[in-house]
Amino acid sequence: MAENLNIGIVQVDIPEDANVIVGQSHFIKTVEDLYEAMVTAAPCFEFGIAFCEASGDCLIRHDGNNAEMEQAAVENAKRINAGHVFIIVMRKGYPINVLNRIKDTQEVCRIFAATANPLQLLVAESGQGRGVLGVIDGFTTKGVEDEKGQEWRRMLLRDIIGYKR
Repeated sequence: MAENLNIGIVQVDIPEDANVIVGQSHFIKTVEDLYEAMVTAAPCFEFGIAFCEASGDCLIRHDGNNAEMEQAAVENAKRINAGHVFIIVMRKGYPINVLNRIKDTQEVCRIFAATANPLQLLVAESGQGRGVLGVIDGFTTKGVEDEKGQEWRRMLLRDIIGYKR
């Protein structure tokens, strides 16, 4: 007998001047290991982590070094409500500064998104539970970069952010 599958959209609420990383993991120690990855990679970050446990008590496990960021992560996790999905909400830095450390965390299976853009998660729900199918990160393209756009990009990376020499 076929089971029904419902697909919906969950809007991620990203606080002002913050970024998020959304991923999938597989074990209860995820929150503690992601915390260690964050503080050792970028101790100046303000962040919160929430992880949707998928077995046992099925709780939202959470931690962080900033109450506002931690609460934002928990509230997003409540809306996502999908097994083994985690969200990190962070300020005072960018995902690029910690993403490899997050991906190298033993429990992390995949990263769905790392962004400050408006973010929607495509979530499927069956009789068993919920899972993230993919993301809508930001908006559709509006054209092709021209010379002026290239100059702006280079200036942003070199002069404003300082990522290039």
